[in-house]
Amino acid sequence: MTQITGRHDFVFLFDVTNGNPNGDPDNGNMPRIDTETQKGLITDVALKRKVRNYVEMRHAGAPPFRIYMRDKAVLNTTHGEAYSALGMKSDPKKLPREEEGRRITRWMCDNFYDIRTFGAVMTTEVNAGQVRGPVQLSFGESVEPILPQEVTITRSSVTNERDAAKERTMGRKYIVPYGLYRCHGFVSASLAGDSTRGTGFSQPDLDLLFEALANMFEHDRSAARGEMTTRRLIVFRHANVLGNAPAHALFERVRIGRNVDGEFRPLDDRGLGNLPPARKYGDYMIQIDRDGLPEGVEILDLV
Repeated sequence: MTQITGRHDFVFLFDVTNGNPNGDPDNGNMPRIDTETQKGLITDVALKRKVRNYVEMRHAGAPPFRIYMRDKAVLNTTHGEAYSALGMKSDPKKLPREEEGRRITRWMCDNFYDIRTFGAVMTTEVNAGQVRGPVQLSFGESVEPILPQEVTITRSSVTNERDAAKERTMGRKYIVPYGLYRCHGFVSASLAGDSTRGTGFSQPDLDLLFEALANMFEHDRSAARGEMTTRRLIVFRHANVLGNAPAHALFERVRIGRNVDGEFRPLDDRGLGNLPPARKYGDYMIQIDRDGLPEGVEILDLV
């Protein structure tokens, strides 16, 4: 196993066209939105779900790339696999001994990609411990305000026989005409560690994470989500395990502006109010400030 030798921070840019990137069940499944800024939101959980789905598809659910949080998984049954593999028995009335608990948690990390990546709380009736993951994602937020639209659709079929006389039924779907979203990610080399000190999240695991971010939307198509595309993945790789510069200072080096006749215009430029709303990725420009980069920090432009 190749260990991660330095911290990584990254900026992940993706867009949606005529789709609902992350519906809010508390608001009729409308696209999530910050009610004060009107910027669109996508939860970290939704993005992690797509990473999990890609990894499971890429490796056909085989260890060490099994997925713990998968559709209809029974977690206690999954924890029981660790006990069985290690020749132990679970007692719901008491915790496993410290050394046994470490072995059980280690088995889970070794076999499940998403546990050693994102962490997991496995302190259920069949206790498999708790893991703090080295990889964390922020919410995705659109770089400009969005205006979700409600679209009425028709269906020629009916659900019940009593409605067979009806010509058609009506329904609704919600879309974002276009939105460019920005998400920040963090990879702690310290929490990744090795098979004894951390989760065992390795360099090949990190490469797989970046591969998933670059390709996951290609395998997540649906009528509801429209077109979603990864546009940029900009990684700041540190030489030091603890990092060589604050993440926020590095993220500020990635600037997004409007493309006005080939000229970069900052999004806070008041003159942009005279422009039509963005409707494609080409309406934006991305700038990366590479001057005066802190010593020990390298920029990887992966997408």
